[in-house]
Amino acid sequence: MSVDRALLKQMIDRYEAANFLVNRRLNAMIRELMPDDLTVDQFSTLRYLRSREKCTSSELADIFCVGKSSITAIITRLFDKNLIERMPDEKDRRVIYLALTEEGQQICDRMEEKIHVLLAKYINRFEEQEAIFFIETFERLAGELMKP
Repeated sequence: MSVDRALLKQMIDRYEAANFLVNRRLNAMIRELMPDDLTVDQFSTLRYLRSREKCTSSELADIFCVGKSSITAIITRLFDKNLIERMPDEKDRRVIYLALTEEGQQICDRMEEKIHVLLAKYINRFEEQEAIFFIETFERLAGELMKP
């Protein structure tokens, strides 16, 4: 089920242009909603931790496709702000898990609400089936990107 080479190039170009615009605009809008002392990367880390309850810094580095030193800097800043906590594994003290503090959870709740309001303005401009198809297709792309 291969796509014609010329059509494939055209689709990739269109995807890259739309993806660039969507990511830049949404990140700028989300940055506007965030507390002054929180970066987009820090907030993304908080959201990921919220979805997982706890994880290691290595897992964060893998999921965000960055080096461990970058994740360590983010973790340190979030820890200093009392938004995450470090918990040693009960079986192996060398393994340190990260989890949200109550304050980190509250920031995620407030930001999630603001982001939902922001995105609803745009998603509501589509027909319901159109929006569902888009999300399902986008989720499929995400799944494909996670495969080796």
